[in-house]
Amino acid sequence: MSPLKITTRDAATGPVLEIFGELDYDNAPDLRELIPTIALRPGQRLVLDLCGMEFCDSSGLTALIAAHNHAQAARADIALAGVPAHTLRILRIVGLDQIFPIHPDSAAATRS
Repeated sequence: MSPLKITTRDAATGPVLEIFGELDYDNAPDLRELIPTIALRPGQRLVLDLCGMEFCDSSGLTALIAAHNHAQAARADIALAGVPAHTLRILRIVGLDQIFPIHPDSAAATRS
C-alpha cells in the first residue's frame, strides 16, 4: 500500500498536479479536497500527471471527474498525462477516455 502524494507545479498552460501512490477509497478525498483550491482561469489547462499512480479505484475515478468538473466550471481544459496501462484500461471500459484528453506525459500535455 502506497500513500497518496500530490505535488503541484505551474506550467505555461496552467497547473500540473503530479499524483503518486494509490488513488483509492482511503486517499481520494485528499485529491477531492485539493481540487477546489486550484485556481484556474478560462483557457488554462489543468494537467493531472498520473505516471506515479500505482492504483485507482472507483473513488479515484470520482476524484478525477471532480477535477474535470472544476476545470469546466472555470472554463478551462483538463488533460491526463502518463496514465498507467491498468488505469487506462479502466478509463476506456467506463468511457472516461472520451471525456479526458490523454497524453503520454506531462510535457506533451502542457504544450500550447
